[in-house]
Amino acid sequence: MKQIILNSPKQFKVGVEKAKDIGIRGDFENIVICGLGGSAMPGILLQDAFSEDLKIPVFIHRSYALPAVALAKVGLASKSLIVCISFSGNTEETLSSYKEAEEKGFSVIALTTGGKLAEMAQQNSLPYCLIPNDCLQPRFGTGYLFSALIKILINSGLLDQKVENKILSLKESLRPATFEKKGQELAKKLMGKTPVVYSSNNYKSIARISKIKFNENSKIMAFWNYFPELNHNEMAGFTKAKNKKQKANSFYAIILKDTTENPKIIKRMELTAELIKEAGADVEIIEMPGKTRLEKMFNTLLIFDWTSYYLALALGVDPISVPIVEDFKKRLVN
Repeated sequence: MKQIILNSPKQFKVGVEKAKDIGIRGDFENIVICGLGGSAMPGILLQDAFSEDLKIPVFIHRSYALPAVALAKVGLASKSLIVCISFSGNTEETLSSYKEAEEKGFSVIALTTGGKLAEMAQQNSLPYCLIPNDCLQPRFGTGYLFSALIKILINSGLLDQKVENKILSLKESLRPATFEKKGQELAKKLMGKTPVVYSSNNYKSIARISKIKFNENSKIMAFWNYFPELNHNEMAGFTKAKNKKQKANSFYAIILKDTTENPKIIKRMELTAELIKEAGADVEIIEMPGKTRLEKMFNTLLIFDWTSYYLALALGVDPISVPIVEDFKKRLVN
């Protein structure tokens, strides 16, 4: 896993290259990305990274079949571009979405490493993009999936060509080794704690994915939320009270701060940190490192790659395998 983290910036160029000829042109009104777990990460990153560049709305679908936003215009299937993402190619929910899209005549593209999804695309002569399967788990192949998705949308006329250069630049600008020490230090602080990752609305994908890294890599519970929404509800959970059986000091809040954000959001972050401390919980504000939004997003994810990795080692668990998920899938079939 350590080598996967160190090599991860190389994935962006490879993903773009693999998708160089994949795309569908059309008069689309929306993009529906079907995927779950690590295969849904590219979609939520897309929404945060290029919200101002996207020409039409993007919807993430994490379930069976197709969502209402696509089916509402089933007679006009060409109005939705469906992108089905499954790293393994065998995710049953995504396969059901792909099957319905194909049967009802939607413009559909598959993004995968192979499996049944690739087979279905081949059988129906529909466009599909194959990425390498050398990173062991979907959550470790985010660079491949994200960059390939971006290139597909560029080829489909839904993102400007200039976006490609921003993606390719990450291969050189991201330096994973720079954040290894920070990850080690944060992992030590999190021993025996439950991480709670907070961000602004602009970076809620990063908070969410960071939470997932703790779940799957470190095998611990973790939570996420974003400002200003959490100030209207979740922060009440840090209310200081002597008779509470659940103590606030079992949590470790990590607040992700972009110094260029709306000053009102930054003030909310700093005030929230004060209140969390007063409640007896640990809290840390991390300034998201990088010059551009993309750099800040992926540099921050690198910090949590290292943190969840070293926390897994400290807890004596394998940071790669997810046996409980595999066991669940086997029981689901039986």
